[in-house]
Amino acid sequence: MKKKVVLAYSGGLDTTVIIPWLKENYDCDIVAVCVDVGQEEADWKTIKQRALDTGALSCHVADVKKEYVEQYIWPALKAGALYEDKYLLGTSTARPLIAKVLVDYARKEGAQAIAHGATGKGNDQVRFDLGIMAFAPDLEIIAPWRIWNIKSREEEIEYLEKRNIPVPMKKSDSYSRDDNLWHISHEGLELEDPANEPRLEGMLKMTVAPEKAPDKAEYVEVEFKEGIPVALNGKEMDGVDLIRALNKIGGAHGVGIVDLVENRVVGMKSRGVYETPGGSILYYAHQELEHICLDRQTYAFKQQVAQKMGEVIYGGLWFTPLREALSAFVDSTQKTVSGKVKLKLYKGGITAAGAESLHSLYDAGIASFTTGELYNHADAKGFIRLYGLPVLVRSLNSRRL
Repeated sequence: MKKKVVLAYSGGLDTTVIIPWLKENYDCDIVAVCVDVGQEEADWKTIKQRALDTGALSCHVADVKKEYVEQYIWPALKAGALYEDKYLLGTSTARPLIAKVLVDYARKEGAQAIAHGATGKGNDQVRFDLGIMAFAPDLEIIAPWRIWNIKSREEEIEYLEKRNIPVPMKKSDSYSRDDNLWHISHEGLELEDPANEPRLEGMLKMTVAPEKAPDKAEYVEVEFKEGIPVALNGKEMDGVDLIRALNKIGGAHGVGIVDLVENRVVGMKSRGVYETPGGSILYYAHQELEHICLDRQTYAFKQQVAQKMGEVIYGGLWFTPLREALSAFVDSTQKTVSGKVKLKLYKGGITAAGAESLHSLYDAGIASFTTGELYNHADAKGFIRLYGLPVLVRSLNSRRL
């Protein structure tokens, strides 16, 4: 009986090569699984046919956009999770869900192994492997990039050409890309030298270069309920539609382009350009709302949690007790993060244009320069003396020495 392998299939260069390679090197039937997390340009009918034409026994498309938004993107957004101050975790949030879907199909198909196209130098191999291990420690994981003799994308193209298999990309546009509802990432070509400026006009897919954006600013209003976006410009929308709408608006204004040299999980530095227009707007709006809804101590500690959450998600540790505990803390902070935020978008920039909430801790009567009943200027003297007592004692002590 042949081994059955479930393959994470995108129809891109790597996975197009992997199907014939698996058939040549393993006595197996291949079940290709495409996981739809919002790849806007994906033609699933064509991709399914490509999988079959290159040797797959069958090909399935799993639409998990709603689950992706509600169970993965929103937790990251509520946490304010970023990796190394810039990256909004577009690929990082999607991989755990994809791994979970692959395991589901492996169980349905009675497969003995799961294969993926992540390289032996990248982060995705960690995210896929850990996700699979979390649900199916008994299944074999096949990662061709870790074992085959192919060393570059050029050799992959040559591999397909020798077998008369159509190459699913142009040689002149061979950026390594990952796209989903939340973002598009770009790696390779001129980006491999950090000294090079990215060729944005030939690279960008979701966003225009800021200098090409309109000369007139646009205002957007986002409403949140307990940290989750629920409406855009006064119109209630589900998460998928809201992100798509903000991607279009933000993309038109050149918002959300990040050029980052990051530290990969495997130890090396890599460079990528990320487009996250809608996500950048939501992160900015969410933070503005937290500024008026969270007290100082909670906000300060949540910043630490945000950094740790970013590291955990980036490192593929989604299905762990730590991530669940961090999310539980974040959820407890979001009970009062409800309200509306207005933002101005202009040539790649986002600026605040007002925020309001029934849970706002801002009190004009206290904050105003006018003395009110709740704040007596004279009280500040005693507070400052006690607050600064260590400074005073140290100064007095230094005089005695």
